[in-house]
Amino acid sequence: MKKTFAVIGLGRFGGSICKELSREGMEVLALDLDETKVNEYREIVSHAVMADSTDEFVLKELGFTNIDHVIVAIGDNIQASMLTTLILKEMGIKMITVKAQNDYHEKILNKIGADQVVHPERDMGRRIAHHIISDNILDYIELSDDHSVVEVKAGEKMGGQTLIDLDIRAQYGCNIVAIKRGKEVIVSPMAAEEITKSDVLIVIGADKDINRFEKHLVVEG
Repeated sequence: MKKTFAVIGLGRFGGSICKELSREGMEVLALDLDETKVNEYREIVSHAVMADSTDEFVLKELGFTNIDHVIVAIGDNIQASMLTTLILKEMGIKMITVKAQNDYHEKILNKIGADQVVHPERDMGRRIAHHIISDNILDYIELSDDHSVVEVKAGEKMGGQTLIDLDIRAQYGCNIVAIKRGKEVIVSPMAAEEITKSDVLIVIGADKDINRFEKHLVVEG
């Protein structure tokens, strides 16, 4: 059966989630206190409602107990975000993802039972920072506080060398888990695989090791 989603808060973050889930054919209930925003999403999502998410009776009336995954994307009102999360938890919602404004907010959300806490602005800031270090760094995804996945263009320094030659695992403590070569994706590449300068490498490792790898092999100048 198709999963059902609810998104509370139709700012940039919540709105983009609504659009993407709807584009993927998911059933989405969108909720906000702002009538203008609600009207904007009426033609995009399955249902768009103007309502107060801190009112448990309203959420039950709207059928939230039947929703598989609720995303709390409330903007600046931290109190409303926390109270909404608490109500959803007490209602027995299977999966609750909440947007955090800061680390303090995240700590409270974790204590009251949020299943997943996201920091879109902070995480995007990190990704952009890594990208602007070098044009060769295409993307950066944080896996934990100290481990990440980075997507990089091989460039001149690595072009023409094999994975054995580069010995990235021994030299930097990172692992190349895949190589994107045009439309082809090579998963778990062999040690004898020769890198071309136009390859895109998917590298996983500890942040400190990835930073050394970036400085020595990726950043060109």
